[in-house]
Amino acid sequence: MLLSTAPRCRYERPQLLEVICQLRFPTILSIGANEPAEFQDAIRDAFPKYSALTERPAPKIVGAGTAAPQLEPAKPITNYNFLSLDGRWKLNLTQSFIALSTTAYSGWEEFAARLDKPLAQFIALYKPAAFERIGLRYVNAFSREALGLENTPWRELIAPQYCGVLGFADVEESRVGKSASDIEVDAGGCHLKLHAGPGVIRRGGKPDGKPRFIFDADVSMSGELPVNLAVGGLNTLHNCAWSAFRGAITDDLHAAMGPQTL
Repeated sequence: MLLSTAPRCRYERPQLLEVICQLRFPTILSIGANEPAEFQDAIRDAFPKYSALTERPAPKIVGAGTAAPQLEPAKPITNYNFLSLDGRWKLNLTQSFIALSTTAYSGWEEFAARLDKPLAQFIALYKPAAFERIGLRYVNAFSREALGLENTPWRELIAPQYCGVLGFADVEESRVGKSASDIEVDAGGCHLKLHAGPGVIRRGGKPDGKPRFIFDADVSMSGELPVNLAVGGLNTLHNCAWSAFRGAITDDLHAAMGPQTL
């Protein structure tokens, strides 16, 4: 099962590393021409910390397929960062996208509420013509140790379509160096880009505990989405992300995370 129809719930022991929402729009040059002081004033209560980073995109190849192709340097782009006091919520603004990310996700309703004011202020101040792409990304890293499942094989916790060779009872996990799935599929009105497989989380360049099972789901919509339909589109993406997540875990893993009815 790729998408589950199980009702949404909240977990006592979620395994999320990060949640990211990004909305891309046609380039607005005024964002990079001046610091977004008015925008900062409007959101400073929730995102009081500010910094700006100049990024230089990779050069473009001009004249590809000709006798004399050349590399054309790309113009630098300023990425404006607004952080919460605890640093666990971050808002990014560039001339082509606005994004909200957090390492403290507790549920869609809180996340959507945190996004509501910055998005409304951005639309009011910069008046984007449309959104070219909206996306939600949920990065889960399941730890058997944190869930009291140390002796449970991944094949009993993760759906078969994501287990690869780990799904075979005669394969010892300790002997498997890599078993990952990378999938792109259109489903539920969204485009899903999924990565699933065991991996080691690194913090400060050092491994953080034993291998976990990574389930990294990026759901998106592309095209010319009217600005007033962005919120509805994000709700659709969230529902699709939940369905993909619930379809990727077994009832045993679901129960171990402590589901709570909404």
